[in-house]
Amino acid sequence: QVQLVESGGGLVQAGGSLRLSCAASGRTFSSYSMGWFRQAPGEEREFVAAISSGRSTYYADSVKGRFTISRDNAKNTVYLQMNSLKPEDTAVYHCAAGYLPRGVYDYWGQGTQVTVSS
Repeated sequence: QVQLVESGGGLVQAGGSLRLSCAASGRTFSSYSMGWFRQAPGEEREFVAAISSGRSTYYADSVKGRFTISRDNAKNTVYLQMNSLKPEDTAVYHCAAGYLPRGVYDYWGQGTQVTVSS
């Protein structure tokens, strides 16, 4: 079982940057794929980025070139560095853990709000 806690959200201006963190419990963090998802009010949850246990990365087309996902297994933490933020990036961002980076994610954090003003 994995418990995930996100942090680092906030209010930024368009073009700015923000780094989200997701701290995970457990001793087997390094064996999990980790993902970031986001959901805006009235919209369905969408995939943002993922990183495998071997550090292969995957990105949604909408964030490719702007966002970077990384992990620090010694700290049981996954990060999402968000640059060149746009108003359409505004959403609640959730961290998730699963077995395959492009498969079903089994564990989810509570989310952190990111708001980008124009």
